[in-house]
Amino acid sequence: MTRHLTARFSGLALTALMLTAAPAFAHIDPVAHGTALSDAAHGALHPLSGLDHVLVMIAVGLWAAQRGGRAILAVPAAFVGVMALGFGLALAGVSLPFIEPAILASIVALGLLVAMAVRLPVAAAAGVVAIFALFHGAAHGGELGSADPLAFGLGFVATTAVLHLSGIGLGLALGRLGSGLLARILGGATALAGAALLLAA
Repeated sequence: MTRHLTARFSGLALTALMLTAAPAFAHIDPVAHGTALSDAAHGALHPLSGLDHVLVMIAVGLWAAQRGGRAILAVPAAFVGVMALGFGLALAGVSLPFIEPAILASIVALGLLVAMAVRLPVAAAAGVVAIFALFHGAAHGGELGSADPLAFGLGFVATTAVLHLSGIGLGLALGRLGSGLLARILGGATALAGAALLLAA
């Protein structure tokens, strides 16, 4: 049974890697395309429109589930909170250097943390994800366009939280199945995807 599940998740990981052939930062802009989506919906769709953001958000949830305990809440909360701070800094005109490389590096780093099932103290784990979250928030702010900042921000914060919850749910489910190895395989696949995106950038 475990071998069968491993094969299935390895196939999913391979599919994720193949998706890296698509542009990592091909974010959609419903406002520019004249759709009727609200600014909140625009913000909610934004994290889903780039493989870079999706991989990181799910990896944060997986790592939090691996760590367990208070980390399940504290680690994703740190990411969301500091991401909002990065968004605010971008709106205030503060320009962070190396935003795109930092985002790509976050895919590799968080993938490796999951692959190695690293168990840092909760505060340290929250600090690690917070560093990367700052750059993700700044990227969202840089792509605000003409959307209302508050509505757009609430939208992408909500989607980020859902992606974190998805990662947590997946990690906890694999833990109950005694399949911690599968979570580590997914982490390794995430790190490889990030490395591929870095090489392609």
